[in-house]
Amino acid sequence: MNRVTIDLEALRHNLDAVRRWTGANGAELTVVTKALCGHKPTLQALQAIGVRSIADSRLENLRSIDRTVDGTETWYLRPPHQSALDEVVALADVSLNTELEVLEALNAEAGRQHRTHRVVIMIELGDLREGVLPGHLTRMYEEVFTLPNIDVVGIGANLGCLSGAVPSIDELMQLVLYRELLELKFGRRLPLISAGTSAVLPLLLDGSLPPAINHFRVGETILLGTEPVSGDVIPGLRGDVVTVEAEVVEVKEKSLTPAGETTDMTPFASVQGDAEIAPGQRGYRAVVTLGQVDTDIATLHPVDPDHQVAGASSDVTVVNLGDEPSGIRVGDTLQFRPGYASLVRLMNNPYTEKRIVPPSQDAARIPAPHGGVTTSASEITDDQEVRVSA
Repeated sequence: MNRVTIDLEALRHNLDAVRRWTGANGAELTVVTKALCGHKPTLQALQAIGVRSIADSRLENLRSIDRTVDGTETWYLRPPHQSALDEVVALADVSLNTELEVLEALNAEAGRQHRTHRVVIMIELGDLREGVLPGHLTRMYEEVFTLPNIDVVGIGANLGCLSGAVPSIDELMQLVLYRELLELKFGRRLPLISAGTSAVLPLLLDGSLPPAINHFRVGETILLGTEPVSGDVIPGLRGDVVTVEAEVVEVKEKSLTPAGETTDMTPFASVQGDAEIAPGQRGYRAVVTLGQVDTDIATLHPVDPDHQVAGASSDVTVVNLGDEPSGIRVGDTLQFRPGYASLVRLMNNPYTEKRIVPPSQDAARIPAPHGGVTTSASEITDDQEVRVSA
């Protein structure tokens, strides 16, 4: 059996730390939950521990957010698509936009629903994802400020999401200057500069972030404790929020190099680690029930530092155990930590069980799936309502 376990105590630790860091800089925090793929128990837990601003890139996932929780604000991160603007307005309080035509259509739809829809206009700063070119900003805002059902709450940018552009102080200062220019020209306040992300947090922590960057959209660092540029766990955070378990179906001593002629013509890219293997070298290998169909094996890391992923096919992964099997037998499980790509695919994978473990003091507050006795922390799965004390 394959299983993803989410430790809510570790999750709350990371959330509290990021809250402190952003709050000390006078910035608002929106928690990005798209990697959870709408996993309702974890979304419920986040809301129970006080998250009141949640962002996602799938409308289906926004439906999983409990809108009855007082004050929960929802952000739609993907540029709104024309075929679903009615749902964007109904499910999201705020959306990120770059196209005037879409903004005009959002305005019309918000009018039909008797709502005011808030928007952040995204600016292209070099990552070459979505964003208005700086030379077109003035014209864009001139038009958008006339839309009666649209409230422009700020400007924003994405860095490090597509091309791997590392956020820099110069680029972020450009945003600050663009906001000053727009506010002066139109006499309208733009309260938010939404450019804080997991990749920008290191600039916040070393004190170099411009104070005007006052809105953060953070997912990876809260869920995994890591920052995207290096992939390392940020000091002060926990890297054990998510654990992946896969069952061992074979343990054998084998050659560590294939026999005969080999080619690169394999269905999936190699994920062989960096360890040097001498010709004819042998060692113990475990085969586990997790493959490329299930997740991105290249960003899946064994918890045991002596273990190394040797490769994976559609349905199984081979792990080098070393010179000894260390007591690992068929039927045991090996544990892994996912990177962001691994986590997204695991959470979106119907073949993998998802389980959450609440902080010990909250275990008694979690009801059993269909009434009756409270379930133990180790048995909380997808069909249960989750309540965690704030």
